[in-house]
Amino acid sequence: MAEGTIGVIGDRAAYARGSGSRLALVRGPAAFRGTVLVRCTAADALSNLVAVLELAADGQMRCSAATRRPLTATVRLVEDVLVAGDYYDGADLGGARYGGARHDGGEPIAAFAWPMLLQAGGLARLAGTGLELTTRGEAVLARPSYQSLSELWGRWLKSVSHDELSRIEAIRGQRKPGTLTTAGRRRAAVAEGLAAVEPGIWIDVDTLFAIVRAQPAPLAVARSPLAQWRLYLVDSHYGSLGPVGATAWNALEGRYALCVLFEYAATLGVIDVAYAGPRGARDDYRELWGADRYDSLSRYDGLAAVRVNDLGAAIFHDRGALAALRLPVPRRDPVSLKHPQ
Repeated sequence: MAEGTIGVIGDRAAYARGSGSRLALVRGPAAFRGTVLVRCTAADALSNLVAVLELAADGQMRCSAATRRPLTATVRLVEDVLVAGDYYDGADLGGARYGGARHDGGEPIAAFAWPMLLQAGGLARLAGTGLELTTRGEAVLARPSYQSLSELWGRWLKSVSHDELSRIEAIRGQRKPGTLTTAGRRRAAVAEGLAAVEPGIWIDVDTLFAIVRAQPAPLAVARSPLAQWRLYLVDSHYGSLGPVGATAWNALEGRYALCVLFEYAATLGVIDVAYAGPRGARDDYRELWGADRYDSLSRYDGLAAVRVNDLGAAIFHDRGALAALRLPVPRRDPVSLKHPQ
């Protein structure tokens, strides 16, 4: 993959990128420890959609009947079929400690997201603990298209079956009634921020945060200032996020936005991403009580910059252009329903 250098709108230094859809190893700016990676996602997203649909068609995917989350064995299976692997594939990017436990560089992101997306998009349903394809899923598997990714994005935005904030394990108190805004409202706010970004331009995530905060319907995690007092780090009294001002936005709304961007928008091919390992990547939570227990606040802390790509531009601005995208479409054998060798 060819490498070049482009500017990033925002406060951080320049990032390198590649011209194709595969992973590019690049030298990161001083603000990030270790290697910075760039991944162009659109073409891989469609291939990955086909791969996980095939797993479901073969009856190989299992999820918790209570939470709908994929079981550990399923996450590993999904990771194995992703064409470029998950975003982090080993300890070379550095481990991180958050949510009271230590996690290595192989922490799943896309491999966790895909089973959730199949359910949210109505492409698969739980039968006991097994995922099985729906009629819609069978149709997409027979004729994969970028329109399918667009529809999946739209259905996920409106889904009520899962709240991504639960993936930010360091933020406690989430289950208290009347505390959180709806996930659909939060997803819409992040999507609106992406739609305001010029396609094809790399933008620093902190600059994107500023856009999301300034829009008419800004991103909000807590239902009210009083509800925010119920959310905390480590200790419900000393670690409450109610009285800490702007720093709470970085911990709550900022981390939620990182999750939506990294785990769902990038996995569905809507944005390209530049990222480092999560450990020590951000220091915007260090003033919080109990923050010394964490070397990152979430598995998404390494996300540094995003770019709305051609697929994302079509989804946000001109869905009629989806059919004309010059991106590869996986070919499938209609008899065996397997990838050609």
